[in-house]
Amino acid sequence: MEIIQFEERYRQDFIDFNTEWIVSNFGSLEEHDKETFEKIDDEIKSGAMIFFAVENDVALATCMAMQVQGKTWELCKLGSNKNVPHKGAGSAVFEAAMNWAFSHGAERLFILSNSKLKPALHIYEKYGFQEIKLENYEYVRGDIAFEYIAPSSEACREA
Repeated sequence: MEIIQFEERYRQDFIDFNTEWIVSNFGSLEEHDKETFEKIDDEIKSGAMIFFAVENDVALATCMAMQVQGKTWELCKLGSNKNVPHKGAGSAVFEAAMNWAFSHGAERLFILSNSKLKPALHIYEKYGFQEIKLENYEYVRGDIAFEYIAPSSEACREA
């Protein structure tokens, strides 16, 4: 398995993995999802990056890191190929996205999710993310959020 940055040939995998995950768990995509899929190129030009775990030219999993505000970055669109064994691919792309954000100035990482997505929640907790409470979870399906503060930036914590 190899972890790679965004390549055009895997664009549709990013969209398909996430669409399948969202629709199978929640019934439909939300506008924010559609906007993310339509603006992949714009996000990457703005500093975001999408990672893929690939084996034998087949994408196994994907995850995106994108700057939200200042030194806060969001890790989002963690999805996997339902047709092949994952082999730790989700954790691998998640870690790559974390490292990308930190190497591009992130001091705080942020995740919006849903409490029924146990495999994803396990990954977040495995990497030291802590649950936080929000007044607005932005997505209809969002009911849980997490953050990770870089060890050297406790004093720079953003609420």
